[in-house]
Amino acid sequence: MKYKTVLVGMSGGVDSAVAALKLKMEGYAVIGITMKYLPETCAASHYNEAARIAELLDIPHSTIDVSQQFQRTVVDNFRMEYLNGRTPNPCIRCNKLMKFDLLLAKLSNYGAECIATGHYARIVQDENSGRCYLKRAQDAKKDQSYFLYLLTQEILQRTIFPLGELSKEDVRDIARKHMLPISEKSESQEICFVEGKDYRPLFNGISKPGPIVDRNGTVLGTHTGIVDYTLGQRRRLRISGRKPLYVLKIEPESNTIVAGEQKYAYHDMLVCGEINWIAEPASGPMEVTAKIRSLHPVARATLHPMENGRIRLKFSEPQWAITPGQSAVFYDGDTVIGGGIIEASEKSD
Repeated sequence: MKYKTVLVGMSGGVDSAVAALKLKMEGYAVIGITMKYLPETCAASHYNEAARIAELLDIPHSTIDVSQQFQRTVVDNFRMEYLNGRTPNPCIRCNKLMKFDLLLAKLSNYGAECIATGHYARIVQDENSGRCYLKRAQDAKKDQSYFLYLLTQEILQRTIFPLGELSKEDVRDIARKHMLPISEKSESQEICFVEGKDYRPLFNGISKPGPIVDRNGTVLGTHTGIVDYTLGQRRRLRISGRKPLYVLKIEPESNTIVAGEQKYAYHDMLVCGEINWIAEPASGPMEVTAKIRSLHPVARATLHPMENGRIRLKFSEPQWAITPGQSAVFYDGDTVIGGGIIEASEKSD
């Protein structure tokens, strides 16, 4: 077997550390690389942890400052999307543009042939066609395939996911066995550039109050700024009705929130654009399962290609709060077919 040189993205967490360790144990020449997305004051401990783990593993390690590009590519897009009345998923955008694209671009600099990360997903290559397919991780609870649907064939052909067949406890056990000091390190569930769960300081002085209206246009109250809301939200509306009221629509042009009863937040059809196909593009209607947000369960749907390159998904059952700006990802069993950005939802006749 000819051992390859692999460039491993290391974040300072247990997943990327075990990914690097596992590859080294398998005979790869491993080089660790850490992308510095945030100012030193925000994430210095993570950068230092990654360097320390690389030293313990006895592998070369570099840290690259990409904070300005991260601000332009991820943070500015996040703010723009919210100001346009959409609810983005910055982790999906970051994975493609700030992790995989940059790692791939650095291969020749380090004399490496492939890249690897600590994501929980699997890549399977078809022996006949050579096409790579992205599949769910073996551990359904940790599966991150939803966040990776933007990956291209160029990336998948040169990527390894060492943790795809492992559970989180397997990963921690490996870290304990090899006495890695981050074996019990907790996972961050927050957006990395937001303190806690409150992203609203990013919009101080930009977002303005406006009307909350019902489905007929009758004013019910005043909102604090459209960036404070997403579809299906009930909290912070500060209005009352005969039944609980939820955000049904955000209209950035008029700075208006439309609110209504829960039943009006269910739709069985959506349209999404900016489609990325991992499997072969559908040429006609196709039965799939789909996720409309990361924690949403998969739902049965029929995928309909549209003439303009967009996709229409018709669900077997109405789905709660289909939200523009989020991603719809379509599956065939455990294989990711592709995905796109949700633009609109509606109820079929």
